[in-house]
Amino acid sequence: MEQRRLGASGLRVSRLALGTMTWGRDTDADEAGASLLAFLDAGGTLVDTADVYADGEAEAILGGLFADVIPRTEVVLSTKAGARREDGPFGGGASRSALLASLDASLERMGTDYVDLWQLHAWDPEVPLDETLSAVDLAVSSGRVRYAGVANYAGWQVAAAARSAGLPLVSVQSEYSLLDRTVEQEVLPAADYHGLGLLPWGPLGRGVLTGKYRDGTPADSRGASAHLGSYVGRHRTERAARIVQAVVTAAHGLGTSPLAVALAWVRDRPGVVAPVVGARDGAQLLGSLAAEELTLPPAIRGALDDVSSAHLVPVGSGAPGPDGVALDDPPAPWT
Repeated sequence: MEQRRLGASGLRVSRLALGTMTWGRDTDADEAGASLLAFLDAGGTLVDTADVYADGEAEAILGGLFADVIPRTEVVLSTKAGARREDGPFGGGASRSALLASLDASLERMGTDYVDLWQLHAWDPEVPLDETLSAVDLAVSSGRVRYAGVANYAGWQVAAAARSAGLPLVSVQSEYSLLDRTVEQEVLPAADYHGLGLLPWGPLGRGVLTGKYRDGTPADSRGASAHLGSYVGRHRTERAARIVQAVVTAAHGLGTSPLAVALAWVRDRPGVVAPVVGARDGAQLLGSLAAEELTLPPAIRGALDDVSSAHLVPVGSGAPGPDGVALDDPPAPWT
């Protein structure tokens, strides 16, 4: 698998990242271990998790795999903090105390003394940005974090954080797919200007771009689940159906899967470093890994650009994000 530099940093990561949002909830430890081994065998290195995924269980599963299955040094480990909300004197979100406590808990769950990439999971309007970034500076200077980035920030928030940080930020993680190209308006230009690499989440349109929902909702799909049904439903629109049909047509002509076409499109967009693929099981992951063999011909890429370019998805929709937290009106982001 091709390795790419993350932003303007010296860190090199695989051009596909393994997401762990389903680990500990829809994916058990055995299936997670098999997926991680398959990902590493294919040349993958970047593994993405967060303190809120399955309330920390995703990180705990990773810790168990580092202890019993694979060496920690074979993985470029990324986790996130700042989305958790808690009562009490120290609160949650992106306060200095909450962030550092979350980092320590993440390291303990994963059985490691450092993470390669630590990302602020969400903008917190209740905490001064300088306070949030001071926690990042301390995490890096203490050796617990090697590189830092942000996630789900609006374009102006990316610029504000990049200008104010005491050390260079290297990444921004945002939703990006043929069904949602909103990041092209402000986030990508801000990231490019400040030297941040984009790590797209939801590159398959939350599963819709695979074509599985064209004739209904499969019983074993995320769209049928209680906790992810509305998350998938946000992209089940008439506009999305037209884009999915274009992807299916392209896949048929190329002799590959719609999944591979959708993933190859976002992977090779300007500014993109590594799409984050959240495979629920090994079979889904193998489908994503197959996209490594695909480069879209210019004519097909142009056709997909055209069919997906109009009517960009608005930033604020009120729909729930992957962890059940609503996307409110700007500036509150996906969490």
